Amino acid sequence: MKPEVKPRPQRFRRSLLKQVLILTIVLGFTVLLIGGYWVYQSMAPRPDKVVDPTGDVVTTAEQIQGGQAVYQKYGLMDYGSVLGHGSYLGPDFTAEALHIQVEAMQSFFAERDYDKPWEELSAEQQVVIEDKVKKELKKNRYDPETDTLTLSEAEVHALNAVRDHYAKVFTDGDGRGIQPGLIQEEHMPEQDRAWVGEGDQLTQIGDFFFWTSWLSSTDRPGESYTYTNNWPYDSEAGNEMSYSSVWWSAASVALLIGFIGLIVYVYWRYKLDMEEAYTAKTFPQFDLKNLRVTPSQLKSGKYFAVVALLFLIQSMLGGLLAHYYLEPDSFFGLSFIADILPFNITKGYHLQLAIFWIATAWLGMGIYLAPLVGGQEPKGQGKWVDFLFWALVILVFGSLIGQWLGVNGYLGNAWFLFGHQGWEYLELGRIWQVILAVGMFIWLLIVWRGLRGALRTETDKGGLTHLLFYAAIAVPVFYIFAFFFNPSSNITYADYWRWWIIHLWVEGIFEVFAVVVIGFLMVHMGLVTKKSTVRALYFQLILLLGSGVIGTGHHYYWIGAPEAWIGLGAVFSALEVVPLTLLILEAYGQYRVLKHGGVHFPYRASFWFLISTAIWNLIGAGVLGFLINLPAVSYFQHGSFLTPAHGHGSLMGVYGMFAIAVLLYTMRNLVKPEKWNDRLLKISMWGLNIGLAGMILVTLLPVGMIQLQESYTQGFWVARDPSFYEQPLVETLLWWRALPDTIFILVGVLPLVWFVVRSLFHLRKPTKE
Repeated sequence: MKPEVKPRPQRFRRSLLKQVLILTIVLGFTVLLIGGYWVYQSMAPRPDKVVDPTGDVVTTAEQIQGGQAVYQKYGLMDYGSVLGHGSYLGPDFTAEALHIQVEAMQSFFAERDYDKPWEELSAEQQVVIEDKVKKELKKNRYDPETDTLTLSEAEVHALNAVRDHYAKVFTDGDGRGIQPGLIQEEHMPEQDRAWVGEGDQLTQIGDFFFWTSWLSSTDRPGESYTYTNNWPYDSEAGNEMSYSSVWWSAASVALLIGFIGLIVYVYWRYKLDMEEAYTAKTFPQFDLKNLRVTPSQLKSGKYFAVVALLFLIQSMLGGLLAHYYLEPDSFFGLSFIADILPFNITKGYHLQLAIFWIATAWLGMGIYLAPLVGGQEPKGQGKWVDFLFWALVILVFGSLIGQWLGVNGYLGNAWFLFGHQGWEYLELGRIWQVILAVGMFIWLLIVWRGLRGALRTETDKGGLTHLLFYAAIAVPVFYIFAFFFNPSSNITYADYWRWWIIHLWVEGIFEVFAVVVIGFLMVHMGLVTKKSTVRALYFQLILLLGSGVIGTGHHYYWIGAPEAWIGLGAVFSALEVVPLTLLILEAYGQYRVLKHGGVHFPYRASFWFLISTAIWNLIGAGVLGFLINLPAVSYFQHGSFLTPAHGHGSLMGVYGMFAIAVLLYTMRNLVKPEKWNDRLLKISMWGLNIGLAGMILVTLLPVGMIQLQESYTQGFWVARDPSFYEQPLVETLLWWRALPDTIFILVGVLPLVWFVVRSLFHLRKPTKE
């Protein structure tokens, strides 16, 4: 008697999921664009003139804009930060300038009202002046009709104090990574300066930092909070966390709990997972000896050689950056290293190389997949692959050289075009950006040439092959938003678009591409059914884009955007945890594949890294991302070590591990089967995972918690003061970072690099037609 087969519960129709996905995308981007217009309309003004009480001009919009350009030209966002966005060795210039302003104004009133230095005043007198300074800071004296900002006498005194401080720092150095003479007039022509205003660059950068402190301490017209929603925390400046931050933190947690229950119910009720296409006894058999490979597929091998090289360099630069927190001006006493590669240049390289090697791995995989899916090698495909490869080489090394020349002042007016553009994650100059964008569109052409046969035969425009192609289209298209701003853009407006690249392109479109590729490969290998996979992909994409698009708003809390972004960012960034949590179920499914496939399953190494990707999706992107995105936490930690804890767990843990997974899948098909050995790759997998977890658990997370406490108790400027890293406990934690870094590089990176380079000498021969 045959066992009774129970029917699976009713499933969602794929057409319904498709419609929901389209609606989700339309609604998400509608909210983001309308909110962006609101950001543009309500951002803090850069007044045409800033005048003293007598009407004399003390600075201008040209000077403030020029100071922003100077900040970008010398790569200072890769040293410190403004409005909390940037790097962490140096101070947050907004918070530091605000506190310099507070102290200067307190001293001004002490001398004027009591004819004594601030330190000699009684406690009662100090309280009176503190209250006066807070009120003066909060009062908005900007006149939109004349586009003029009037400063009080005390504020003019503070402006000069800010100028003097930064003139000294950038002339004499600060002993914490800023080298003496960093900013010099000889680096720019006397006339017709691109983006930089006429006059002293040191004065301009001081005026820019003062302007950011003004917008962070001055109330919006008609409101009781500042342009930055009262960030940074500085009680002496009157900046305290707003009610909105508290309420939306609580509301986002409550909504998260509710949505988890709802989405898990839908997921299980309608079985929106990928169904296995085999039983334990009928696992697919893979005959790699007779696998066909085309000339263009074999040419993708050299892309992975570049991946390995860039990964090694990027990791070593990461170790150097970690050491700079202990010795900012040398590497174990070797000062010439810091002279050649100071922190800001090294940090820019570290970020750009990460994007380069991860993206290159995906490009190589796409080149391999195109003929595999299409079923044939397009004529001339190999020439396109070679052209793209050499363009990639020129882009990588040209942009790195340009960044070094730009920061060191050798490019004059061309710094923005060929040098360091000045935005974190978008360091490469505009010309190199153009080459990158063109290269990605060439890659899309290569993919389309390979897929077009399969696209024609797939009648469902929402089918699996079409989903793969749509995801490929999104990769170059979404990078276009990197061209929407330049050094003249208001920093609030620029940061609005910059996070379209960092969050929507890197964290969003890359995630979408990864999810679709994983599903496609699972179907191609015969491990899951195509019908269930397409349905599962639609569901996952609805959750990813439904939360992730508007969830971009958690980057807009404190940049000078409207208060409404606190609510939008808090709720939707909290909901981003839901799809990331469900992805852990994929890890279990991938583990089952490994178990059922046994030692003869040829893609074991690739699946080790796929499982790593899913786990880090939950921990790095989900748990650590949720931790820092609650407004009540972000208010105090924004710009602290908790951010790179999340960043390392997400960028390396998710996108890096996935890049290695697709690299190994592709190389497994390119390398002669008898020359493949998984043992070295297993060592690499454990080395990378243990090293990454150690970086976060040993240093980044505990230092970030200490920094959070420091910010909460004393003010954000204290937590970001360089002296914070000189505390004994913090120094000890920073020294211990060397252990996981060593494991990551020696046990994780080097075996992988050796394996990839060695494999290139054992590639298959192209299959004859």
